[in-house]
Amino acid sequence: MSLTDSQAVVSIVAALAILAGLAGVIVPGLPALPLCWGGVLVWAVFGTAGAGRWLVLAAATVVAVGGGVVKYLWPGRNLKNAGVPTSSLLAGGVLGLVGFFVIPVVGLVVGFVGGIWGAERLRLGSNQLAWPSTVHALKAAGLSMLVEFLAGLVIAVLWVGGLIFA
Repeated sequence: MSLTDSQAVVSIVAALAILAGLAGVIVPGLPALPLCWGGVLVWAVFGTAGAGRWLVLAAATVVAVGGGVVKYLWPGRNLKNAGVPTSSLLAGGVLGLVGFFVIPVVGLVVGFVGGIWGAERLRLGSNQLAWPSTVHALKAAGLSMLVEFLAGLVIAVLWVGGLIFA
């Protein structure tokens, strides 16, 4: 099986979008799952693979939507069960955003942790009581990233399968 030039270009564009999406799990500002899904969409619409490309796109759509939902619901439920209030998460999000622009590279994490810890310190009145909530929030952020990355990997595997078999 040989690829024509146009098929090769479409496949390269799709691969780059999927790789950018996987990197987007870690790099703020890159929409991870939409980029992965978009790579498969480009391949399905503009590629010349068989009818199987639409099955690959449908499966990638289910994974992208499912991953997008699970990445918020599962960590959110864990935070709610741990008693971390939404106001503390909002404080972490806002300070994380500020930190992203103030301290390049690590500012997002520093701001997020500092914001949650500060909000919990004000709410609970103690450093010792604020720290467990901060740890729960960090675990939830890590779980969210893991779910998103795994969903992106599944999309990538579906696409590679489509390249081979479709």
